[in-house]
Amino acid sequence: MPKITPTLDLEHNLADQGFDLIAGFDEVGRGALAGPVMVGCAAIWSRDLNALEVPAGVADSKMLTEHRREAIVDELCDWCAAWAVGQASNTEIDDWGISYALGIAALRALAAVERQLELGEANAQPLRVGAILDGPNDYITKALGTFDAPEVPIPATVTTKVKGDQHCATVASAAVIAKVTRDRLMVDLAHSNPAYAPYEWEHNKGYGSAAHRAAIAEHGPSPLHRISWHLT
Repeated sequence: MPKITPTLDLEHNLADQGFDLIAGFDEVGRGALAGPVMVGCAAIWSRDLNALEVPAGVADSKMLTEHRREAIVDELCDWCAAWAVGQASNTEIDDWGISYALGIAALRALAAVERQLELGEANAQPLRVGAILDGPNDYITKALGTFDAPEVPIPATVTTKVKGDQHCATVASAAVIAKVTRDRLMVDLAHSNPAYAPYEWEHNKGYGSAAHRAAIAEHGPSPLHRISWHLT
């Protein structure tokens, strides 16, 4: 099977529709048993598209080794006009359910990106933000304006793209940035408290490996586990 290389085709399409800022989104940690869910946001200006090239080596983060993701993440961050990773905690996931938690995490990332770029009322002309969200489900728009949602200066018009992390350079970049950010956090958490050592998060990153599930069965869930999940 030939390797799929991300392009900027959909980003160009959105620019042609009049969007000024284009933000790719992808999630990581949806199926984990412990730790937060995170959504990465990688944004570029439409005006810069003709000068931009797809970063070398960018691909679906699940197809890259951990070493490769670490090697290219700084380049991807520099390639973006702005980037951010939003998260929702295990407690928020338990309280809200995973889909809504993903929406809030994505809006936190979008709000952070727009603050970095100083978007909002200060702009002389109203700007339009177009988003590309990996997958078939637009959980961003569903969460917008809800009680728990952050204030977003300019709400994004969302386009969903199945396998967007394989096809769209902004989404692929967001995927790698989010994956690296969450992996680093889970390693830090694993070493932050001796009580967390049995769960081996530095290896499984909170996902349901056999050793992780066995540790939960023996020691019970930690304060960072999603207790609404099937843990053992």
